[in-house]
Amino acid sequence: MKKTSKLALDGYVWGYLMVAPTIIGLIVLNIVPFFQTIYMSFSKSKAFGAYQFCGLENYVEMFKSPEFWKATWNSIYFCILTVPIGVFLALLVAVLLNAKIKGKTAFRAIYFLPMVVAPAAVAMVWKWIFNTEYGILNSLLGKNIRWLTDPKIVLVTCAIVAIWSAIGYDAVLLLSGIQNISRTLYEAADLDGASKVQQFFHITLPMVSPTLFVVLIMRLMSSLKVYDLIYMMVEQSNPALTSAQSLMYLFYRESFVAGNKGYASAIVIWTVLLIGIVTVFQFIGQKKWVNYEV
Repeated sequence: MKKTSKLALDGYVWGYLMVAPTIIGLIVLNIVPFFQTIYMSFSKSKAFGAYQFCGLENYVEMFKSPEFWKATWNSIYFCILTVPIGVFLALLVAVLLNAKIKGKTAFRAIYFLPMVVAPAAVAMVWKWIFNTEYGILNSLLGKNIRWLTDPKIVLVTCAIVAIWSAIGYDAVLLLSGIQNISRTLYEAADLDGASKVQQFFHITLPMVSPTLFVVLIMRLMSSLKVYDLIYMMVEQSNPALTSAQSLMYLFYRESFVAGNKGYASAIVIWTVLLIGIVTVFQFIGQKKWVNYEV
C-alpha cells in the first residue's frame, strides 16, 4: 500500500515538473501583467515609471471621449466585415480542398501560405495593390479609387486583407474537422438519393459545427483586437486614420506615443470586457446550432 502511494506521489511530482515551465510562463507572462494592467487602469502615469492611484478618472475620461467610442465602433465594424465573410469563405475552401481534385495538397499549401508570410511583407504588397496612383487594382478597374485614404472605405480595404490573410488557416482547421466525419454517413446519404448540397447542409455542416464554433471564437477575438494590420496599412499621417483606428491602435498611441499608460490600460480592460461579452453570447448561442453528437 505504501509502495503504491509512493509511486502515485512520484507520478504527481513528475507531472507537475513537466507542466511547471508552462505554468510559470503563464503566470509571469499573462496573469501577473493582466493584474498589473488592472492596477494601472486606476492610476496616472508619473515620472520615472511611477504611478499614482486616481480611482475611476481614466474610465470617466475614456467614456467621455468621442475618439474612444469611434475606435470601439471601428473594432466592432471590422469584426462584422471580416468574421461572417471570412468564416464562410474558409468553410467553402475547406469543402473544396476535401473534394477529389488533382493537386489539392499544393492548393492547401497555397491557401495556408499567407499565415507564414511576415505581416509587414503582406502589408507592403497590398498597399502597392491598393495604391491610388499606380496600384494594380485601380489599373484593372480603370478608376481612381482612394482605397486607403477614403474614410468611407479604408476599413473595408483593411478587412479585405484580413480575410485574405486568415482564410487559409481557418480552412485548414475546418478541413481537419471535415475529414473526421465518418464516410459511412455520406455513403448512406448516397443510397438515399441525397444530393451533394443536401449532404452538405444535413451532414457536413452539423458534424463540423464544433470546429466551426472554435474558428468563430478565434476569428472574433482576433478581429476585436486587431492592431498590426491597421498600423501597417494606414499611416499616422493618413487623413482616414480616425475611420480605421481600432481599440488596440488607440491603446498603442496612448501608451507608447503619448505615454499615458494609465488611460491606455483602461482601454485594454475595456477591450477584454468586450471580448468577454461577445464570447459569453457565443457560448450561449452555440447550444442552438453546435452539434456535439458523434
